Amino acid sequence: MFAVIRTGGKQYKVAKKEYLRVPKMDVEAGKSVDLDVIMVSDGKDSQVGSTMKTGAKVAAKVIEHIRDDKIVIFKKKRRQNYRRTKGHRQDLTVIEITDIKAA
Repeated sequence: MFAVIRTGGKQYKVAKKEYLRVPKMDVEAGKSVDLDVIMVSDGKDSQVGSTMKTGAKVAAKVIEHIRDDKIVIFKKKRRQNYRRTKGHRQDLTVIEITDIKAA
């Protein structure tokens, strides 16, 4: 059984007992959270959009909050003595999918 969930403006295909790194969520580590469900499938039939029953839910447990690897942004204009270096580290939340219910 798998589901497609939406969090942080992105969609993820998830299965039970799967770990996922998503954009930072305002939930403490160790707490449980329910995620928005877009689609649920058990391999035989699937429920999407308006055909999906209202009881479908995906439960996840927040494992930890981390920061991603640094991305270096380097700008240069040749022969102009112009160089700029910046870095960015995205805040992420690691979650574990604990349960998928199709209702």
